[in-house]
Amino acid sequence: MALAASPGRIVAGSGESDRASAPDLGAMALEALDALAVGVAVVGTDSRILLENRRFRELLGSSAMAAALQGWDDDLASREIALECGRRVRLAAARIPQGLLVSAEDLRRSVDPKRVADLARTDPLTGLGNRAMFQERLAELAARRDAKAGTVAALTVGLGRFKDIRESLGHPVGDALQRLAADRLRQALGPDDLAARFGGDEFGLIHVGQAQPQSAAALAERVIELLGRPYVVEGHLLNTPVNVGIALMPAEKRDSSHTLRGADLALCRARQAGHGTFRFFEAAMDEQVQTRRRLELDLRRALAMREFVLLYQPQLNLASHEITGFEVLLRWYSPQHGIVPPSVFIPLAEEFGLIGAIGEWIIRTACREAAGWQRPLSVAINVSAAQFGASNLVPVILSALGESRLDPHRLELEITESVLLKDDGSALDVLRMVRQIGVHVSMDDFGTGYSSLSRLHSFPFDKIKVDQSFVRVGPSDASATAIVRAIAALGRSLGMAIIAEGVETAEQFDRVAAAGCTDVQGYLISPPVPADRIADVVREHSASPART
Repeated sequence: MALAASPGRIVAGSGESDRASAPDLGAMALEALDALAVGVAVVGTDSRILLENRRFRELLGSSAMAAALQGWDDDLASREIALECGRRVRLAAARIPQGLLVSAEDLRRSVDPKRVADLARTDPLTGLGNRAMFQERLAELAARRDAKAGTVAALTVGLGRFKDIRESLGHPVGDALQRLAADRLRQALGPDDLAARFGGDEFGLIHVGQAQPQSAAALAERVIELLGRPYVVEGHLLNTPVNVGIALMPAEKRDSSHTLRGADLALCRARQAGHGTFRFFEAAMDEQVQTRRRLELDLRRALAMREFVLLYQPQLNLASHEITGFEVLLRWYSPQHGIVPPSVFIPLAEEFGLIGAIGEWIIRTACREAAGWQRPLSVAINVSAAQFGASNLVPVILSALGESRLDPHRLELEITESVLLKDDGSALDVLRMVRQIGVHVSMDDFGTGYSSLSRLHSFPFDKIKVDQSFVRVGPSDASATAIVRAIAALGRSLGMAIIAEGVETAEQFDRVAAAGCTDVQGYLISPPVPADRIADVVREHSASPART
């Protein structure tokens, strides 16, 4: 390919042609190319320039381009050329379907090592330091042994609603909000303080003061007040709740990473406490987090190691004085932690995304064990809102019933009212499918939280379980007894069984029976028992029909 050049054109051989217009690749693509520090051009198979960015035009003229491309038909190795202005340029080319993709780099462009280092430690959006600078400075202070310099405090600052603002109004608005927040943060700083942006909605501060923790607390209050004021961005009035976590670097353990982690934990605690609050890190927080982390790891192993066990608590029918069914209760016997109560590990399982696997194991195991009982007693399984929302709940139930050959009418699902809080109707659709299979459904903990008569109207439950908070009261609590009586009357009118749970004393038994409950459950009847004790419990109550 022999190339010659004339001003503003590139020609092939002796036939001259106008430079081709750049294809419309979109404004965004062109702006991106012009922003590159390297020159880029596309030369067509007919030797015309199809596309070039601003830097390419700055580095090379037409004559230089023609000379540079001479002979590249056979050799595409990178090469250096010297221009008349004294600049040296490195060119590289690669074949593409349209012709050649050529890059041009200025070899004389000086690089300031200090400038590069500063850029590596600066947040490009706000001009504050970044996490690397923050950690570097904190490590320097940790290594310093000058007690007169004051106590070091690390503060992490969290902006609330930032993600919602960015997603609803766009990234440019979110970026502008971050810059405004950074400007306000600078106003809060003392002369020796350092501010950094960690990314997303979090900033970090390093504060050294003699009167700690009062000095750090005062800084936190100042930050909350300044950053919590409304912002006006592109015509939008924005409010961002602010929280601050504070960790003081102890004199006996000057560890920068430990201090920063403590500030992060304190920020989590501040967010839990509500908007516009700050919290100090305490050693107990770290221990709680470490225990929580160990529980998570052990919880993930518990299923595989068969550390979960099902216990069954009997339900007594007041008319026949016989056991008619059992509620399934999950227990975790951990070699590391001992007996872990469900109130501890169930929320963790939901948070870590393990409730689906654990819930499926419960359903399959309970169906299999219940199928081996001598009598056709019901087995009630509590299904959490998180588990109920999973798309595979109905298939799991069908599979468990098929594998165990358990009669579907013996299986009962207990759900809390929180399952029905969603207004899209999906929960009711699942309940209806469960009922079509033949499985019974009961409402657990009725009378607490979100109770509504409309929920009983929207779905015909088979049973209502009166929450134990109305059962475990003294005989003088007339209001609780009145509530139990009202729930029982409601259940009778709707054709639903009413079971009182948590019955522990004879007085409670007599009171819920007099109120009209049809069934009772609790330690007075029997504590939860393993599957191999089911027959013994049923036999004991069959031999003694009267209340014990």
